[in-house]
Amino acid sequence: MKPRVLIVDGHSMIFQWPDLTLQHAKRGVVARETLVKMLTGLQDNSDWHVAVVFDGTGVKASEESKGDGIQVFYSKADQTADSIIERLTAKYAQQYDVTVATDDILERTTVESFGAISMSAHQLREEIDFAGRELDQRLKKLRRS
Repeated sequence: MKPRVLIVDGHSMIFQWPDLTLQHAKRGVVARETLVKMLTGLQDNSDWHVAVVFDGTGVKASEESKGDGIQVFYSKADQTADSIIERLTAKYAQQYDVTVATDDILERTTVESFGAISMSAHQLREEIDFAGRELDQRLKKLRRS
């Protein structure tokens, strides 16, 4: 079985989830940090390796790791997050089980042509919530023991 990789279109999630949209309206960095924390929780409580990609404004693309391995990518000013997502998908879809979370229909079609699976913002939120419930159940069992 191939390792599972989840590539997330960060701003697609932020603008589809009302709680993050409200945060973004006040302070974009807070919405991005909240999403990264949620995705870190998903990675920590599932078999996903998670990467999130945001549109950036810098002069060069950048990458950083958060926590225990979640990767965060920012595109450069003349580049889109979609182009990074497509490059990562094309590079890794053959050796990993790649899923891309985005609500951009064209992007979903493109990554599927590279052999990835796509999921919507709604489906990703369900994955995050499910992983959280699973963790809660494991913790309850441990407390009873």
